[in-house]
Amino acid sequence: MLEIELKEAGKIKRLTNKTFKFDKRFADGFFTANYFLKTRKIVEENLAGNVVMEQFFQRADNAMLCGIDEVIALVFTFARNPQDLKVEALNDGDIIQAGEPVLKITGRYEDFGFLESAIDGILARRTSVCTNCYNVMNVVNGKKVLNMGDRQDDPYTQMGDGYSAYIAGMTLFSTDAYGTYVGLKGKGTMPHALIQLCNGDIAKAAKCYLNTFPEEKVTALIDYHNNVVEDSINLAKEIGHKLGAVRVDTSKALIDHYFDDKDTSGFDAHGVCAELIIALRKGLDDAGFDFVKIVVSSGFGVKKIKDFEDRKVPVDIYGVGTSLLRVNLGFTGDLVRLNGKDQAKEGRREIPSDRLVVVEYQG
Repeated sequence: MLEIELKEAGKIKRLTNKTFKFDKRFADGFFTANYFLKTRKIVEENLAGNVVMEQFFQRADNAMLCGIDEVIALVFTFARNPQDLKVEALNDGDIIQAGEPVLKITGRYEDFGFLESAIDGILARRTSVCTNCYNVMNVVNGKKVLNMGDRQDDPYTQMGDGYSAYIAGMTLFSTDAYGTYVGLKGKGTMPHALIQLCNGDIAKAAKCYLNTFPEEKVTALIDYHNNVVEDSINLAKEIGHKLGAVRVDTSKALIDHYFDDKDTSGFDAHGVCAELIIALRKGLDDAGFDFVKIVVSSGFGVKKIKDFEDRKVPVDIYGVGTSLLRVNLGFTGDLVRLNGKDQAKEGRREIPSDRLVVVEYQG
């Protein structure tokens, strides 16, 4: 993680970047909107030496800020004359409101202005993912969440997305990349592919897993035959206490065979529904397998998790993916002061904040 020393009394935050890795092409403007590159050249040739303050904010209430430390590292890595910049910032994990400044940079425009679009982009993605994860963590009542976003995520953004999730309180990740910035390894046991390679035999797949990883308990993906109650009980009979958990990942297009002879007119029985999980828990308990935990995945987000928790559905771990990755918070950078005087476009101004901390960066 980024090494941080915060001096509260003097409102100074000292950062040393031992976490974030950047593409060297940032220095050449490869990731910068072209008009910022043109503007830098115009300023160098016509308006050099003007000192500006740039202020960054977003437009949502109760968002969890993330990306600040990464942005600070970016600025001090690629800005010209970084020792001449004054940086004031909030902290990753701070709850922010609409219009609140999260970052102010003061210095010569030609030294740092070309990084504006990269700063906006990092803050937008990191804060969006962090806030999505924060909202999930707020409704799980202390239960664990497995971040399974890898199948919907660009592999090159997984490290930053995992860091954002960690800031929000998630510590279980499906890939090593998600946990790399915070020193955590990926978790997980089997995909449907392993069962398919065992000709649809879930018990054989579990035993193969245990042959290779005998020191572990297996979390078995249990919906392969769309008959999770019966298959879970049968698997528990086969491998006993080596079965740590079953994961239900039933497609929303299907109704589990448990309901074949039951009246489902009073609820939606498709996919991983509450009634199925309640039946699964009862079936395992009645058969003497109360030690087997239940993991659910497929279509889980804040709304569905809250519904499950409100109904006290017996879930032990939620697997969440797609809903964590929506980028729905955008950041804006505005120049609000010029050579120490107010100067901004109509409708924008420097917004005072007693929460911002002056940053000293150690390289």
